[in-house]
Amino acid sequence: MPPIISEEKCVKCGLCAQICPLDVIKVEQKRIIVKYPDECWHCRACAIDCPKQAITMRYPLSHMMLHVDVPTKTKEE
Repeated sequence: MPPIISEEKCVKCGLCAQICPLDVIKVEQKRIIVKYPDECWHCRACAIDCPKQAITMRYPLSHMMLHVDVPTKTKEE
């Protein structure tokens, strides 16, 4: 699942395209596009460094983890 770029927030600075280690994000015709969505490693480098927080990540189900608190037993039990 590729990163999602908000057209409203994006100022088209191109920093995300520069920082992406796999060149997933490209600048084409003064637009920022996710050119290779299947190649994304979900490293979040683009989302972390975006000055306008215009990028959010959409994770595949295999990357999502459920956190469940399991009660611990005490010595009295």
